[in-house]
Amino acid sequence: MEECLQQVQNQVESIFDNIDAQLDQILKSTSYAIDDNQQNSLQTLTSEYSDNFPCHKFENSNFVEQLYQVMQPLITNYMKKKELQDQLSQNEQQTNLQIKEVTEGIVQECENEKSNISMSMEPKLQDQDKGSQTLVENIDANIISIQSSILQSSYLQKMKPFCYQLIQDYSFQQNEICFAIALNKSSSTLVAGCRSQIKLFEFRYGILKHLQSLNEHKSSVFTLNFMKKSNHFISGSRDGTIIIWQKIQQNLWSKQQILNGHSHQINCLVINNNEDQIISGSDDKAIKIWAKKNEWLCQQTIKDHSKSVYGLSLNSQQNRLISCGFDKFILIREQSELNKEWITVQKLTIEQDGYRICFIDDNTFVFSPYNTEKLQVFEMNDINKQFIQTQDISVKCGLDGQCFFPSQFIDQKQILVFKNGEFINLIRKKSNGEFVTEQSINFETNSFFGSMSDDGEYLITWDNKSNQIQIRKQMEK
Repeated sequence: MEECLQQVQNQVESIFDNIDAQLDQILKSTSYAIDDNQQNSLQTLTSEYSDNFPCHKFENSNFVEQLYQVMQPLITNYMKKKELQDQLSQNEQQTNLQIKEVTEGIVQECENEKSNISMSMEPKLQDQDKGSQTLVENIDANIISIQSSILQSSYLQKMKPFCYQLIQDYSFQQNEICFAIALNKSSSTLVAGCRSQIKLFEFRYGILKHLQSLNEHKSSVFTLNFMKKSNHFISGSRDGTIIIWQKIQQNLWSKQQILNGHSHQINCLVINNNEDQIISGSDDKAIKIWAKKNEWLCQQTIKDHSKSVYGLSLNSQQNRLISCGFDKFILIREQSELNKEWITVQKLTIEQDGYRICFIDDNTFVFSPYNTEKLQVFEMNDINKQFIQTQDISVKCGLDGQCFFPSQFIDQKQILVFKNGEFINLIRKKSNGEFVTEQSINFETNSFFGSMSDDGEYLITWDNKSNQIQIRKQMEK
């Protein structure tokens, strides 16, 4: 009988230990939404609750009454703690609702102002008044910038340390090399360039389901980019072609147009926010600007680089274009308001070649020198409007040697994603302008490629050690 009672006591203790652990986890995840007094109250209750957990041996008589006497103070403490926790949860919901209301209000005001100005400018626009067109385009750019700033501000209020955790059960076996991976804006469709074949997957809650394979390219696919305003994606290949793909019905995609113009492989590609320009870089040393009329046509060819072009990036206002390659130069270009052509305004000489470059705001970009354990930050000088290097970011590298897997900056979460040699370095930009490396993932090979979802929730990679498309999800530490 005594052994049986001891087992009951142990089970009771275990149950309440689990309850306490779960509540502490909830408390940890919402701690930013409570004040010091509430925090101290919870900590006091938790301390009293766990430190004074009774260890009784029950007498054979009056078992029920004794059990009640033991359980009653525990239940009372638990209910007090739950009441405080409910209050914390309510405070957090109210805070999030306030942020949402303010955000939506500001964005709506911007949209209304844009509509008013557009209506007043409409007669001039019909007369092809280029100055009016430029004004409306600037308003569009400013709205995008404001929306980005609001997202950043709301995220900075609850910024916490993070890591990306591999979900092993969701890995997809893929034996052929995948040089390029991309997710659409809603993270519901994933495409992977598996040598010359493009595989399309449904992506739901981290789980991949193969839907279709596309076989138009004659050689390996090196770049993949989704459009955000329409159901299209773009692929660039070793065969020198760029293909525009369109969604024709549920889960089915088809070739819309092939762009021929580069004489060598496509290494990098970006799309502007208006989705009326595609910019591509190649081993033929050229950067081509493709414009959308009735169909896509080459509008401009830039030949300022003396070797292969590996990295391209547009700033948030879309008025600056930077590029890098293997000629020890970073080229900065601005777009002419008259003819929309890109003009080189600065040529930065650098000590080391590089594969990757990325704007993080209108006047700051980050460059990755080849095979080194640092990233270089460049900022525009307010006086002469020239970019200069202002700081280094320490990262992990290992043996470099693969130019694919473009860098990304996730505005919503202020995360910089850089492949360096055998590592992915995930770097947070702090509100004071400093950079902190939150996580460095070692793949123990430089033959890995991938992409992060637009919202920063998922990191998708393929590597030649696992031969898997692997899914990592952001978790708070």
